[in-house]
Amino acid sequence: MDNPGWHAQRRAQKEQDAYNREYRGSTGHHFAPVEDVGPMDESFIGGFRHHNPPSPRPPALPPKDYPYNPPAYGRAPGHPPPSQSIVSTSQLTHMSAVERSQTLRVARMDPHLQFMCGPLLRYDTVDEHGIWHGAALVVTADSGSIYDPHPVLTYAWDPEQPVPIPQQRRNKSSTPTDYRAASVDSGRPSGLSQLHSATSYELGPHPADPHSTILPASPTVSSFSVSNDFQFGPSISNGSEKNGTINGNGSESKFGPQTCSEKVAGQELWVYGGYGGTFTFWRFLIKVPLAQHEMVVKYSVNNGQQIDFWVPGRMQNMRWAAHSCNGFSSGVNPDDFRGPGFKSGYDPVWMDLLSKHSETPFHALIGGGDQLYCDSLMREPEMQDWVSKMKPDEKKAYALSQEMELAIDRFFFNHYCQQFRSGAFARANCSIPMINMCDDHDLIDGFGSYPDDLQRAPVFRQIGARGYFFFLLFQCFINVELDGVSDQPGKHVFQSLIIGEPGPYVRYPSHSFLPRLGPQVYMLLLDCRAERKKDQVCSPGQYRKVFDRLNSLPVGVEHVIVQIGIPIAYPRMVFLETALESKFNPLVALGRNGTMGLSGFVNKFNAEAELLDDLNDHWTARSHKKERNWLIEQLQNFAGVKHIRVSFLSGDVHCAAVGVLKTLRGKGKPEVAPFNDYRYMINVVTSAIVNTPPPNGVITMVSSLATKVHKTLHAIDTDETMAPIFTKETNGQSRKQKYIMGRRNWCSVVWEPTTGELIFDIRVEIEKGHGVTVGYPMRTPRPGW
Repeated sequence: MDNPGWHAQRRAQKEQDAYNREYRGSTGHHFAPVEDVGPMDESFIGGFRHHNPPSPRPPALPPKDYPYNPPAYGRAPGHPPPSQSIVSTSQLTHMSAVERSQTLRVARMDPHLQFMCGPLLRYDTVDEHGIWHGAALVVTADSGSIYDPHPVLTYAWDPEQPVPIPQQRRNKSSTPTDYRAASVDSGRPSGLSQLHSATSYELGPHPADPHSTILPASPTVSSFSVSNDFQFGPSISNGSEKNGTINGNGSESKFGPQTCSEKVAGQELWVYGGYGGTFTFWRFLIKVPLAQHEMVVKYSVNNGQQIDFWVPGRMQNMRWAAHSCNGFSSGVNPDDFRGPGFKSGYDPVWMDLLSKHSETPFHALIGGGDQLYCDSLMREPEMQDWVSKMKPDEKKAYALSQEMELAIDRFFFNHYCQQFRSGAFARANCSIPMINMCDDHDLIDGFGSYPDDLQRAPVFRQIGARGYFFFLLFQCFINVELDGVSDQPGKHVFQSLIIGEPGPYVRYPSHSFLPRLGPQVYMLLLDCRAERKKDQVCSPGQYRKVFDRLNSLPVGVEHVIVQIGIPIAYPRMVFLETALESKFNPLVALGRNGTMGLSGFVNKFNAEAELLDDLNDHWTARSHKKERNWLIEQLQNFAGVKHIRVSFLSGDVHCAAVGVLKTLRGKGKPEVAPFNDYRYMINVVTSAIVNTPPPNGVITMVSSLATKVHKTLHAIDTDETMAPIFTKETNGQSRKQKYIMGRRNWCSVVWEPTTGELIFDIRVEIEKGHGVTVGYPMRTPRPGW
């Protein structure tokens, strides 16, 4: 399913051929690396230059005027309007010069830091004392930064600031009415729908994004903190609390009497050295004592641009958003998904998520795998001799050179910096704390699902090992060499971490996480990649540690969401797996010979069928079916004994779907109601937020398989099916394929306090490239047994 189709494969092959012609000389050598990102040479965003910069290019034209009508509600008497709001250029022309300067000014860091990437936010957990634990990460260029003193992150919050009135209204009314109303949530259109008359969507300032704009007149301002509707209270202190503060746009404001402020020095996490110099990773650990209600936390690095994020109330279950597949496969043209007004095909659905965040802020952002696509590593110049080897045995025996090692690190570093600092995704990962788990494309396509001899080959193993290292570094803010491999209490900076067994190919142990999402809700992010082999997803040692932690959850927990990159309850394609593995498949033979234009049918690593690694990845593959059934049974036993509802959250397949596991109905017996059924587990599949859906033919085939009866789990009295939640198209028309939705999507998740249900609202893009979504909700009840 992780394949854009035959036309895309052919297009990818043509791109590769064109690339070879352009970059390969007569001697066969390539000249320039594909991924090579330089530091930001910014004169106004997030930094300060101590010498005169070269003449800058003229700034981009400002976006079309956005009408701004401040709401009459939500502002306490005597409080000034928010310090940063959406302003139109026509309003600016009627201001004085001083007012325009104060409105457009962006804070500059002192001492100066030259950002390569960040700030990125990560959520860890809430401890037994009600302390919120998380971290921020920035990557800086050493040659353009001042580290004396070390970088400092300042953050502040007001425990006495009441929840804004609009927020209270949404909490009380929106979920029960909107989510129950219909299968298609037409009552909650995206905030972007109000902006479709704009000529372009300008992203607000960001410390490391080269496409930032000075003008904060955009649909989502730099903080993404719904500052149009809500009054947050005092701004963060960037200096002495007695002398006032400097807020995000440079204007003065005073501290409130109850505002708390903390400063934390950056910890040098790792240093990357490449051809462009050295670059330092700085980690800042953040601790916020939770109040009775949710709060906004404002932070900045070295007194620079101020950014906001939200934390829940101490006894509140979080609102969170889930996504996966944040990139395009080879052969897909991103411009095909760039609707009117967007600069990139990456942005539309992310802008929809941000608009929902601006309406009702999320407390966490769950990355379900493939947060970026690293397959283009195969285009790096130093990799071409290895890639060009036609015989799999030659690839397996190929010696890993120092040049290749440097190229692999250079690629991952630059690729992460480019992807994580750009566009709408950069605005999300700095304003909604992330919890991420990797899948294959975070390393390389299919890693872990190839035969053992290829996985242990020097070059391929290095790719996986360094891919996993950079996943831990950029997405989890972990350096194993510094943080160690002990998850005992007090031994690791992140309390939610569960460290498993050393991976067979990545040289590091697996890293799973069990964060608290509220008093009633926890999430297990199971590392299904570090220990993966063709006949294993997770090791017995990892399972043992995971279930030990699950069995130690506190009293009162009602829901555990198990995040696994690949769906565990999803239509099978066993017949296709059998055909592609066959030695007599003529397409595989022709692809290996490169004849009839079928070279794209086989992968570049061991000349097996391109789709085979995707099928081998699936839990329902023959080599993983026994492990899958065992895991389901163990989770059923856990659910029954602990009185906890278990649900699954997955991505990978570029479709939206909901699989269902439940007690098998006996002959002559009524079906067990989900509320009373400890075997009732849903598998919400949300994929992809960026990548292209599979071709319509594949969607039709998978949909036809959704109703097939599977007896695999009947031995443990378990039935499996798919939920027909897609009864209508995104435009409201009736729909035949009710089980699988082949459009870009993400998922919003809330806990319903009146019923104890978890509501997974799959937000599906209405029109390709336009970003605006419509909701398809799926509820799972609290445990009633």
